[in-house]
Amino acid sequence: MRKFALCCLLSAVLFSCVNAPQETATTAQAPRSGPVRIGFSMDTLKEERWQRDKALVEQRAKELGAVLDVQVANGDDAEQTKQADNMLTKGVDVLIVAPHNGEIAASIVEAAHRKGVPVISYDRLIRNADVDLYISHQVVRIGQMQAEYALQHMPKGNYVLIGGSPTDYNAVLLRKGQMEILEPAVKRGDIKIISDQYAREWKAEEALRITEDALTKSGNKIDAIVASNDGTAGGAISALEAAGLAGKVLVTGQDAQKDAVQRIVKGTQTMTIYKSITPLAFGAVDAAIRLAKKEPVETHDKINNGKKDVPAILIPPMSVDKSNVDATIIKDGYHSHADIYGQ
Repeated sequence: MRKFALCCLLSAVLFSCVNAPQETATTAQAPRSGPVRIGFSMDTLKEERWQRDKALVEQRAKELGAVLDVQVANGDDAEQTKQADNMLTKGVDVLIVAPHNGEIAASIVEAAHRKGVPVISYDRLIRNADVDLYISHQVVRIGQMQAEYALQHMPKGNYVLIGGSPTDYNAVLLRKGQMEILEPAVKRGDIKIISDQYAREWKAEEALRITEDALTKSGNKIDAIVASNDGTAGGAISALEAAGLAGKVLVTGQDAQKDAVQRIVKGTQTMTIYKSITPLAFGAVDAAIRLAKKEPVETHDKINNGKKDVPAILIPPMSVDKSNVDATIIKDGYHSHADIYGQ
């Protein structure tokens, strides 16, 4: 399968360039024997994709003989900080952090480094901190792909943009990518952006409200909705269904959630961005073990987080619509044929 091949390739190249933070006299720790202890601080398990991340990180840690401590903050910044402090107190060798708020999570990095513990920013970028490694998909590129697909299939008309949580820097990066593609069409007068808002906590009900407002404002004249993920796409489609417009308005998404792929084959959602989670999760564990052992990790990209150019591993995504669902998502085993088609 493509995802396993990509994972193996990623694992093979994680061997140079990024090093764990240097310990000072106040943070130096005695050499530890036994398995590497990894702390995985997660924002949420609300979405299907984060459940996959957790399961795959657990699988890879077990395969490599690492001890894994997973803590989930359920969207609470104070709780995530507390949980990370608890893992540091228990003596983890490395932290993997999927932050709820990329700004507030900087304090987690500072606390970890005081103990000589390296930090990997997972999927979402931790801002204004001395992060050791960022591993994610090509977030700006995802935004570009959503906008490219929309313009290709709906080159003129009224557009609604629905971003993700304003506390998640990925939402900002997605919007950056989207506007790099859409702005020239706006300037040409080909499209008009009638609504550009962010959905608090990536909530479907927020996207529902935003879409309802846009429908009212435009007299139901919406041609495309660039929704930044499948959850917000689902909320937008609920509003379209109530207005009798489901399947008549182009709707983008991201994450290839099962319900979203079902909507794609049904015809109410137009596309999603498929991001194989296996190379992300496996790559994070592989890199964590190397950093914990103070071994270098190879990277080929850098992302500026406001404080530094963070060494980055960025995994390419894939655009999926009704025409290639079977050849991508189902072929890779991400969802089964029965899950999507009910057969």
